[in-house]
Parts: sequence; structure tokens; C-alpha cells
Amino acid sequence: MLDFARYTHLTFDCYGTLIDWESGILAALRPVLDRHGVALSALSDDQLLEVFGEVEAAAEAGPYQPYRAILASVLDSCGARFGFTPSAEERAAFGGSVADWPAFADSVAGLRALGARHKLVILSNVDDDLFAHSARRLQANFADVITAQQIGSYKPNPHNFRFALNRLGVPIEQVLHVAQSLFHDIAPAQALGLTTVWVNRRHDRPGAGATPATQTMPDLEVPDLRTLAQLVARSAAQAAMQAER
Repeated sequence: MLDFARYTHLTFDCYGTLIDWESGILAALRPVLDRHGVALSALSDDQLLEVFGEVEAAAEAGPYQPYRAILASVLDSCGARFGFTPSAEERAAFGGSVADWPAFADSVAGLRALGARHKLVILSNVDDDLFAHSARRLQANFADVITAQQIGSYKPNPHNFRFALNRLGVPIEQVLHVAQSLFHDIAPAQALGLTTVWVNRRHDRPGAGATPATQTMPDLEVPDLRTLAQLVARSAAQAAMQAER
């Protein structure tokens, strides 16, 4: 069990961790494929998500461009792979679809509980204006919101984590990074010495979904944010009981 009391700040990935991006991606992508006659019956949700993860990671590894443009280029790559050319309207709509991606059912309550003991910080591969829509869904009091747009690069670039640590201005030992993506978050964060919690949202499903598969070992694995909040509360209760003895 981690000593949660040592952490003053919890930094969160957003999409995949707090926002159900896989559902959002599929809801935005499948209608486009359907309009262009792509045989959806031959493509499982996981297959589509794996394609998304592959081409999104490649786009984010190149020269920086806003996340809206990243998503538009992802749709272009899907079109090239499946034999169609998306329209300008489809590219714009897919690029802005982040605004419609839903929060996980446990995100609001989990963040509220965790925010009672820790400062909550977003570290996300997104544009500021797109995250503003997600923030309204999450209903949390974030101490800071740090985006790829502000940094000029995307995770897993270690610069994003260094940027966040520098802006927070607290020792690395006081920061706990919480994320779903082993590829974008857990592996690079651990390489820099951050303690990590893997929110394994796909614990009941095979494959890595919309994130490229990566082998790494987080400091703690939980299936959802509710479980993390319960562990933190239990740790605080135990510490209080010991203090009274």
C-alpha cells in the first residue's frame, strides 16, 4: 500500500482515465465509417481503437500541432487505411468531438473524494478549449490544468512531465501521477522517478484499446477511480487511528 499522506498533489491524465475516450472515439468514428461504406461488421470496436491508438501516437510524435488537428489527421489516416477520403466537415467534427466524450461514472465522485485530501492537477494531451468542455463534466476543483497546447508537445515526451513538475514547484516525492495509459503516462512518469497509479480501465477486457501496448510496472494498479478514492480514505483512517494510540 502506498503512503498516500506523503503526496500533496495528484496529477491526472484525463482522457482514458477520467473521461471515457474509447466510447467517445467510437461514437464519433463509426458514423463516418458508415457514411463511407466501410464494412463495420468486419471491424470490432477493439480493432478500431487499436488503429486509432497507432495513428494517434504517430501523429503526436511528430511536430506539434493542436489536438484538433491531431484528431483530423487520425481521421485522414483511417480513411487511407479503409479506402475513403473524409470531408472537411467530417475532419472538423471529429477534431472537436472531445467536447462530447463522456466522463466515467465514478469520475466526479472519485475526484471529489480525492480532492478533499490532495490538490488535483490535470496533465493532458489536449487543447485548452477542448478540456474546458471536459472540466464541466468532471465538476472538480483543479489546482492547475496543464495541457499539451501549453507545453507544445505530447506525452509520452518526458518534457511534459518535467514541465508539470517545474510549474507545480513541489518535490517529486510529493507528486503521485494517476493515469490509464501505460504508454503515454505510466512508463515515462516512472522513468523520471514519479510514483504512479495505473487506473486499468480495461481490466475486464483484453488488449490495450486506444493506447499502444507497453510493458511497465506501476507502483499501484486499481480498476477505477472509486477504488483509488477508497484506498486513500482507508489509509487516512488508519493513520488517524494510529495517531490516537
